[in-house]
Formats: sequence, C-alpha cells, structure tokens
Amino acid sequence: MKFSRLTFLPLMVFAATAHAGMPAAQVVNEGGIRFLQSVEKQSSGNICLSPYSIQSALAMTFAGSDGSTRGQMAEALGFPKNPVDLAGDFQKLDADLAASVQVSGSDSTLRVANRLFGALGFSFRPGFLDLLKEAFSAPLEPLDFKKNPPLAAEAINHWVEKQTGERIKNLIPPNALTRDTTLVLVNALYFKMPWAEEFPGAATKPRPFLVGGREKVNVPTMSNTGSLRYLQSQGFTAVGIPFRKGQFQLLILLPDRQTPSALPTGRFLEECASLPSAEVSLFLPKFRLEPPTLSLAETLQSLGMKAAFDIPQGSANFDAMAPRKPDDYLYLSDVFHKTFFALDEKGVEAAAATAVVMMRATSMPPDPVEVRVDRPFLFAIQHISSSACLFLGRVTDPR
Repeated sequence: MKFSRLTFLPLMVFAATAHAGMPAAQVVNEGGIRFLQSVEKQSSGNICLSPYSIQSALAMTFAGSDGSTRGQMAEALGFPKNPVDLAGDFQKLDADLAASVQVSGSDSTLRVANRLFGALGFSFRPGFLDLLKEAFSAPLEPLDFKKNPPLAAEAINHWVEKQTGERIKNLIPPNALTRDTTLVLVNALYFKMPWAEEFPGAATKPRPFLVGGREKVNVPTMSNTGSLRYLQSQGFTAVGIPFRKGQFQLLILLPDRQTPSALPTGRFLEECASLPSAEVSLFLPKFRLEPPTLSLAETLQSLGMKAAFDIPQGSANFDAMAPRKPDDYLYLSDVFHKTFFALDEKGVEAAAATAVVMMRATSMPPDPVEVRVDRPFLFAIQHISSSACLFLGRVTDPR
C-alpha cells in the first residue's frame, strides 16, 4: 500500500489488550524487543531494526502456513492462531497509519509497500493470493527464477530501492536466490519527517559520549530546551521528541546504568506512547546508521520456528499457500532485513525492507530537566495512537 505525504522505509508482537482493535501494534512491539534481544547477543555495536517491516513480511508468510508449522510460527512470533485475524489486525493498523499521514503535512513522507514475487507458472492457492492482496495490498509479480536467479534478485532489489527512496540497496545478497526459489515476500518501508521544533544548528557542538559504555569521545551533539514527553521508570529515562503535527515521536530510552541489564518490555513501549509532558533540556548526538543486510534465519529458528525452515526435513507445511505433496512442497530458506536511519537538527529519515525467501523442495520537576544522552541508548520511531514502533534500535557509537 502507499500512504500519501509521509515517507517511511523499513518487524514481532504478542496479542494482549492494549489499544482496542490494535493487537498488531502489540505484536510489533513485543516482537521488536525479542528480535533486538537476539541480535544483541550477536553484536555489541549499533543495531537498527524495523519491527513493523519484519512482522508485516512474516504475517504475509503466516497466511500461507498450516499444521504444526502454523503453530510454531504463532508461538514464536506471538501471532494469533488464525492468519485471517492477523491479516485483519495489520489492515487496521495500516489504516491508522494512513489516517495519521493525512494530517502530518506535505513535508513529511510515509510509504509502506508489500509485494509477492512468485515463480513464473507456479500455481499458488487463489485464497492465499486474494487475502494478501486485500489485507496487505500485496499483488503477485511473476519472475523467472529458474532461468536467471541473479536477474530475478536484481529486479526485487530494484523494486525495494525505488520504494525506499533509494536508501535500501541490494537487500537480496548475491547468490541468495536459486533455480528452486519459488516465492519472495517483501515489505518495504520509508519514513521522512521533520521535528515539531527543529534543533538550532548553532547549538550543535562536540560533546563527550561514552562509546560502548567505556571510551569517552567527543561527538556532534544537538541541544534544545522545550516541552517534551518525559518519564523516569523501569531503569530508563524516556524522552519523546514529537515530529510535525504530533502523530509520531522519536522515543529515546537512556538506561540509568552505563551498561543496561535488561531491555524494556513491550508493555513499557506502549506506555511510552502517552508520556507526561515536562520542560526538558535535551542533549542528543546526531547519528546515521547503515548496517548491512541481516539474515534472521538463525534468530527465528532459535525462537522455535524450525518447521517453517524444514527442520527436520519434510516438516515444512505451507499448504495454505500452495498444495503440499510429500515430495514437492515449500519451505523458508532465509529472511533478509536491512535498514537505514539518519537523525539531525531538522528531523529523521529512515528506511527498511524485509524479504522472506521460499524454496521448493523436491525429494528434500518545574525547572527544566536536563537529559544528556552521553552513553549507549535505545531509540524508536513510534506511532503514538497505536503505540507501534516502526523502528527500534540501539546506539553505542554515534560516530
């Protein structure tokens, strides 16, 4: 789908009862925390994810699952058991995002796009295609994977690049697709929005930042004083910086300790959508993140989603996507995710994309509060009315 005016580039959630009719937002936030926790174990550096993008792509994949594969996906990702219900939840969340875009102004952009790239001549179940087209605005585009896999990958990457303002390039790595590739489900997200009040450029100065929680280094740091959303709770100082028209905010979570012992909960992220206002003197480093393509296969398997990847062999069941035969069936080969995030005095530009690749197996106080963001911190782009975090990450080195 395409939302006018706002721009957004591109992930998991647990059904509770926060915002009525919006369990997809909870799926996004809870899943985002679990993904961030898993990636943190592999990297001590900067991290940037789009929980919204990842979960959207996996929700489309979930719609084609069946049997124990569906059960494992629901348990691992916090999805409701019925894929049609999940699709409806995302459709409602997307409508809420679209409505927020309408009041955000012409200098803001939010773009969400979904697409299915299917093997030429392969027969997918009509019900699966109809559900994804209706709920996710994800039409099917045939590609000849068998004849030329690199050319097919190039076509997908070109589509992603176009949808994300040319910020996400080469999402599908070289040689990731083969002659047996049957379907690639893709979500692309692009976001570009100015602050409600810009940071004065003259106030940006080199200020100390504790890189990695250890080494003190001077980095370009913005500063401003004004009414912001603010709360100290659960081991974090939370500051919400509003974007134009107040429909979205940048959420900064500064741990009370230099080395945080735990991540916030999805429930806490939800509460941060309605922080009280306070007069705050904020010092925030500028930063730009462009991490390489991330494979989420191991992360998903570690969460218990093994049957979808055909572990053990013969266990993958996507019969709701295409008829399954004992010696001819679909399974996940990998899930690729890539992001871009840039923050400066004027606002934020962010982008993300997620691709699920499927193979075919044959035989196999009153005074201003001073907040100095001078050590590793967490950040999120949050849609306020739903509480959904479109982006979620950690900065250990803003240079």
